[in-house]
Order: sequence, then structure tokens, then C-alpha cells
Amino acid sequence: VGFGVALVLLFILISFIGSPGGYQIGSTVTIPKGFTVAEAGALLKENRIIRSAGVFSLFARIFNADGGVLAGTYAFPKQENVITVAFRLARGSTGLPPVKVTIPEGSTAREIGVILKSSLGDFDALTFQDKARKYEGYLFPETYFFFPGVAPDSVIEAMRSTFDESVGPLQRDIEASGRPLSDVVIMASLLEKEARQTETRRIVAGILWKRLDDDFPLQVDAVFGYIFDRDTYSPSFDDLEVDSPYNTYVNPGLPPTPISGVRLASLVAASDWADTEYLFYVLTG
Repeated sequence: VGFGVALVLLFILISFIGSPGGYQIGSTVTIPKGFTVAEAGALLKENRIIRSAGVFSLFARIFNADGGVLAGTYAFPKQENVITVAFRLARGSTGLPPVKVTIPEGSTAREIGVILKSSLGDFDALTFQDKARKYEGYLFPETYFFFPGVAPDSVIEAMRSTFDESVGPLQRDIEASGRPLSDVVIMASLLEKEARQTETRRIVAGILWKRLDDDFPLQVDAVFGYIFDRDTYSPSFDDLEVDSPYNTYVNPGLPPTPISGVRLASLVAASDWADTEYLFYVLTG
């Protein structure tokens, strides 16, 4: 009798392992961050990827000691049994190719969020922008490859890591400049917006550092694009008096944070500036 019961149970289990009728070839399913195994199983069943959410949950817990599934967008180009589906979600195997995303130099956290949303489709740009604000200037502009459904935290981690790796070789020069890294990054972000050529950036950096040392207001127009959250901005006379900690016309010293991402050339210019006799500059062309 026991053997017969075992056979019946095995037959029932096998019947739930296969894919259900109405399986849509080429389907994609997005598992939101924070979904439990049960919630993921219910969503997969609703999308006719699996027959049984319970069997899915069983195998997902077997494949992941933490008993969870990884958020993301998963592609199902062909029929797959519930064991394969559970294994993929437990390991984060989306089945989708990574997407190439290029972040230009001088991009703000807001602009990066827009680029990521445009490239990745279902990317949570608002959450990214909210979390990335505190890392302004430390999100390194580079070409990245992200999987669809990537979490904002993962993007921030990748860009921060790239910044640390890229700045590492400059650390000795930054220390030799006598300026802390945080100040150098802020200065580099101003140079990103104020000048285009490397040698021009070095000259502007020298003038701005001299202004700081002489307790002279920086009076950098580039900050107003950041204050008013626009890509480019030419300040009016009224704007020069706006109440903002980033207004370098009314507040002494550097802005409280960088105003954009920075390239290596700007960091080099900010830490190895050109000494001149000037306190003013005008950029044209």
C-alpha cells in the first residue's frame, strides 16, 4: 500500500512539474523587489509559466538556502518545467541579454535616472534619483551593461565602485594637492560645467581655488542649472540672489556637494591646477 501511495504522490508531483496549457512562448515576467517566494509563485502561475505555485515554492526554497527569489525581469522563450523556473529565480538567471547604457560626463543623478529609464524600460528612475542624490559626483560616467529589471541600488553600487576604481590611481596626486577628496570632487563638478578643454579646466581651477583661499565668492554660473534642475541654465540678475546653499554668489566657499558626475580629466585639473595671477575669467565659444 505504501508503495502504491508513493507512486500516486509521485504521479501527482510530476503532473505539476510540467508547464501548463496556454503557455505563452516568449513571455516575460517581472518579479518586484521584496516579493516572497509565494508571491512570485502566484505571479508565475497567473502568467501561465507554471502549474503550481506550491511546487514552485518548494523547489525555490531547495535551491536558495535563504528561501527567497531574486527580483528582476525574466524571459521565457520556451516551455520550462517548474524545477527549472525555480532554479532560475533562485539564482537570478533572467535569460535576458544585458543592455548597453552610456552615461555621459557631467550627468547629474536626475539625468542618469532619465537615461537608465530610456535604456532599460521598466527601470525605477524615481527611486534611483531619490537614492542617488547623496552620491552626486561619485557616480562615474562610463559605459555599463545592465540587465533589464536591475534594481536602482545595484546601479548605484556599480557606478560608485567604478568611481573608486578610477580615482584610485589619482589618490597620491589628490593628497599632494592638500585638498580633501570631497573638495576636489566638488571642484571637478564645477569644471565639468564651466570649461571644455583640459588646459582651460586647469586654469579655471587655479582661479577658483585662489578665490576660495582669498575668501572671495566663487560666483560660478554653472550651479544655477543644478539649483533649478535644468540641463543648462543662464542665470538672470534675480537668480543670482536665490536662496540656495548652492548659490556661489551669496554663499562663501564651495557648494555643499558636487553638482554633477565628473570625468577623470576634471579630477586631474581640480587636483593639479594651473597657477595664474588672475581672479576672474570669461569663457566664450
